[in-house]
Amino acid sequence: MTILYNGTYPGLLSAIFESYRIKARPTRIVPEADWRGSLFEEPLVVATRSDWAERVRAGVVKKTSKKGERMLYRCLLSEQPDVEMLIYDFVRQSMKSKTNWADNYLDDTVLRLQQIDKKMGREIHRMHAFVRFQQTRDDIYYAVIEPDFDVLPLIIDHFEKRYPAQTWLIYDSRRHYGMFYDQQRTEAITFAEKDHLNLRQISASILEEGETDYQEAWQKYFTSTNIPERKNMKLHLQHVPRRYWKYLVEK
Repeated sequence: MTILYNGTYPGLLSAIFESYRIKARPTRIVPEADWRGSLFEEPLVVATRSDWAERVRAGVVKKTSKKGERMLYRCLLSEQPDVEMLIYDFVRQSMKSKTNWADNYLDDTVLRLQQIDKKMGREIHRMHAFVRFQQTRDDIYYAVIEPDFDVLPLIIDHFEKRYPAQTWLIYDSRRHYGMFYDQQRTEAITFAEKDHLNLRQISASILEEGETDYQEAWQKYFTSTNIPERKNMKLHLQHVPRRYWKYLVEK
């Protein structure tokens, strides 16, 4: 049986609850947007219900921990193939176990989820370090990112705390949505026109006066502090992978 859900974390938890309710183990759990259809199968479409999702979430926290439940959310955002079934298997085993299933590193499902979560952690850390804002004439600080995983919802708290008195927008050009912070709250936004948001730098015509000068000064400083004799590109690439360079002012 294939279960379709809306692609969100509450949607996935609702799908898991429904599988328990009807006493049927799914063979696949797939976002509706990714379903290609089949002549030989009629999938079960599960609507998102907050009460169902909360019961599953609370159950995972009770049987494992808040950290264990948080891992499931992070892993879903990894967009890895069949990650939904890994999460389903983890929940099923957790509910049956008398111990914290998240600590069972001998289990293949737990091991794979831990590996995915570790990759997510590295990507989050890199986004904290590599996001570069540009100031517009409207006094909005704008940054473009293109992470390997959908980590944008996981890095917002960091920037809310770091820049609480600034209005900013971080836009994921790969997934075509952004997070806008107005000094009070943060909300997800999308744009009708996406092409101009895929550029490394936004148009100089909408930058705040002096922003271009600041960027040039930063590039000169970065170059002047570089010591050619101590240059180690192999080490540099380990810490700053090339795929991030196009969004770094100093590059």
